[in-house]
Formats: sequence, C-alpha cells, structure tokens
Amino acid sequence: MELNTIIEIFKNQYVEAAIIFILFVVIAKTVAFVLRKYLKKITEKTKTKFDDVLLEKTEPFLTYVIILIGVRFVLLHIGIMTVLLSRIINSFIAILAVYFVIILIDMFIDFWGTSWAKRTKSGVDAMLPLIHKLSKVVLIIACLMFILNIWGKDITGLVAGVGIAGIVLGFALKDSLSNIFGGISIILDKTYRVGDRIKIDPGESGIVYDISLRSTKIKTWDNDIIIIPNGIMANSKIQNYVQPSIKSRGVIEFCVAYGSDVDKVKKVIIEAIKKVENVLDEPAPSVYFSKMNDFSLDFNAKFWVDDIAKRYETQENVTIIIYKTLNKEGINIPFPTRTVYLKK
Repeated sequence: MELNTIIEIFKNQYVEAAIIFILFVVIAKTVAFVLRKYLKKITEKTKTKFDDVLLEKTEPFLTYVIILIGVRFVLLHIGIMTVLLSRIINSFIAILAVYFVIILIDMFIDFWGTSWAKRTKSGVDAMLPLIHKLSKVVLIIACLMFILNIWGKDITGLVAGVGIAGIVLGFALKDSLSNIFGGISIILDKTYRVGDRIKIDPGESGIVYDISLRSTKIKTWDNDIIIIPNGIMANSKIQNYVQPSIKSRGVIEFCVAYGSDVDKVKKVIIEAIKKVENVLDEPAPSVYFSKMNDFSLDFNAKFWVDDIAKRYETQENVTIIIYKTLNKEGINIPFPTRTVYLKK
C-alpha cells in the first residue's frame, strides 16, 4: 500500500474519530493504572482507610467520565453531534458527577462522622442515617434540576413551586418536624442517654428505654413503657439523676424530744450511718440540727451513695439504723404533744 493511500486513510474523518476515541480510552486506562499502581501504595501507608476507599470509588468514575468526554469529541468531529445527543451525554455526565458526590458524602459521614461521634461521645451516630437520606434527597433534586436545565426547561417556576411545596409541607408536618428537631437537640445536647434515670416536669419518671428521632421511650418503675414525643421532651424540665455522676445524696429527717443532748445526737447518728452498706466515706455523712419545732428538735441526716440505683434501699437502711440507734442510746423520740395551762 502506497504512503499516499495510507495518508488518505488517516485523513478520513471516521478513522480520525476512531483514533480520538482510542486515545481517550488509553487516557482513561492510564489514569486508572496510575491510581492503582502508585497512589494505592501511598494510601496503604496511611492509618485511615478513608483514602483507600476513596481511591477505589474514584477510579471507575474517572474512567467513565473520560470515555464520555471522548464520545462527545468523536461525535463533534464527525459532525453528527446534534442537540439531542449533546443533551444526553451531558445528562449522563451530570448523573455520574452527582453519584460520585453522593459516594463522597456517604464515605465522609461513615468514616469521619462515626469516628467523631465515638471520640466526642456526642450521640451524633444516631443521626447519621437521617443525614445520609437528606443528603441524597437534596443532591438528587439538584441533579434533576440541572438535567432539566440541560434540556432547555425553565426551572424558575419549578424552584418556586418546590419552595411553596416546602412551606406547605412544613406547616402540614409541623408537629413531626418539631419532634425530629427535638430529637436532634436532645442527642446533640446529651440531655439524657439510654439507661439514664430521669424525671420529667409533669411528674413521669423512670429509666430511658430508647431514643429515636421522633420520640423517647421511658420505662417506669412499674415496668410500663411511656412514649413521649421529642418535641415535648425538648421543651420540658428534665431532672437527670445520673448526670454528671451516678452518685446520689439521701436525706432522712428525724426528731428527738426537748432536753436531748444535741451534740450527742449528731455524733451517734453520724457514726451509725457510716456503718451502713453503700454509704460513701467521701463526702462524709452529716447531721444538721434544722429546727426547734413545737414538740421536738428536728434534724436532717445527709449521706451519699455510689449509685443512685441503691439510694432508696440505702435510705431505708439508714432510717432503720437511726431509729435503732436513738432507742439504744436512750434518746426519746417524741409524740406530738401540746401543754394546756388553765387559768382560774
């Protein structure tokens, strides 16, 4: 075959288009080879697995995008790139780009969000599934709008419609959204956790059984489950018995008869309380002379236990030991009395 013939063949636009396509395929394969051969060695030396997974996901994405760009150049070169084909290719590129961004966000949430939640003990990990879904919905809507714009559709009215629909939906789901945002605030503020003993302002109390984005379940002392929407929980006054510590203080009120030795009462009761099981040495038990009542001298005995779960049992034991100690020491426990003087 003569040289001129070979030159004429290569001047053919279809042959040139094939060469352009092959060139883009070679570029795509070269990029994939470099990522696998060299960058992978670098990522394997790092402590985190984030870059390894990112590299694994990036390779096919770049390959497809480079090949699609090559197809676009080929169609332009042979002169058959119509508006329709251009829109189709651009739509595919937009879909691939959004898909890659979704992968990146999911990876970031899974790696950094989870590790940050564990490190800070913030409870954010309970919100990660919601963040996954919200990010995907937002990106898919953005992708659809971008594709509509590629196809020459006016999205101004659509954006306005989405905004109005969002407002209407917000009013319709006001209570549900209030519960969801209440759940988010509870989780972020660490108001309470599963297993905490809490008391709510209306009077319900018990152990936190479960926390979801919509509601909180509380197991009462009667072993019943109360389900309370998080919107109510977020706006309620909550007493958490185990924060910042599971230590708890008990207070026992008692009284003795007038004429009793106050110093002796305080001394013998403190010594007796120290011997009760679960009572802490630090802070030490204490007894305070609180009031001179109508027919008695009133005292408050205060002590600490190492776990709130043991407080009520320990309070009973302390009450028993106070009663026995007063009887043992011959200190009178008065009955309600009133002295009446008659004037002739």
